[in-house]
Amino acid sequence: MNIVIISILGLIFILAALYWVPLPRKPFNQIYAGVDESCRSALQSFRLENKLKSIDVNGSQWNYLITGAGDRTIVFLHGMGGGFDIWWQQVNHFKTRFRIISMTYPPMPTLAELSNGVIAILDKEKINKATIVGSSLGGYLAQYLVKNDPERIERAVFANTFPPNLIHAEKASKLKFILPLLPEWIVMRNLRQATQGAIYPASGHSELVRAYMLEQSHGMMKKAQFMARFRCVLDYFKPPDLDKMNIPCLIIEADNDPLVEEELRELLKSTYPCALIETLSQKGHFPYLNAPDEYNRILERFIRNS
Repeated sequence: MNIVIISILGLIFILAALYWVPLPRKPFNQIYAGVDESCRSALQSFRLENKLKSIDVNGSQWNYLITGAGDRTIVFLHGMGGGFDIWWQQVNHFKTRFRIISMTYPPMPTLAELSNGVIAILDKEKINKATIVGSSLGGYLAQYLVKNDPERIERAVFANTFPPNLIHAEKASKLKFILPLLPEWIVMRNLRQATQGAIYPASGHSELVRAYMLEQSHGMMKKAQFMARFRCVLDYFKPPDLDKMNIPCLIIEADNDPLVEEELRELLKSTYPCALIETLSQKGHFPYLNAPDEYNRILERFIRNS
């Protein structure tokens, strides 16, 4: 009997030890070793030169960047794997003519909570209307903002994203129960595998895309943030009726997006038939990182002509 008890306790100890294995951390220069030196230095300078502001929204701290100058504002919304600085090449491009806001989401598990945070930041900065540019989860959140706060939206970009749908829920039915039980190191290991196996090749083997996502999985992003963002992409709502709204919208997609399959890309376009469409060829899920000049030109045309 004692042997059984000791064996069970030993197994529990081993499982607990495995669960609390710390994330492997790597220094910036090691992660970004394959990135062009000028690009690497520009990202480092961006992080050092831009001090974040913070705001408490219902007990959660939101950290955000506000920079630039101009009468109009652009708000950048990142996806599941990202932070305020994932948009650094767009921020640097537009900040001489626009006020820019970019944020990192705290662990908010619903679109309503994410939306409340965005609106609270706009209120704090006394911004009545803004152009919203969102990618992936950020593009999904942008749709939610158009639906629920249309008076605050000047124009919107839904990029590398999907419309409200039940396809995600069906595919993630098992994962949403398993994911909370997994230790952080396993969750982040799977993110690294997805980066190496799908995201990196689809980006044209962009070393910047690879490095940024690996940095996220090496401690920049926490499991709590990843879990909350995962729940948000499953958060269903009725899509806005753009035909009845005076809000210009643009859909940006990539024809080889490994994270938004063709079925969802087509569903997005059929959900918003009045939206403008820009299709990028072979640019993957993060074209604003690996094709910033082309991406910025697309945004320029839309903002200028809409």
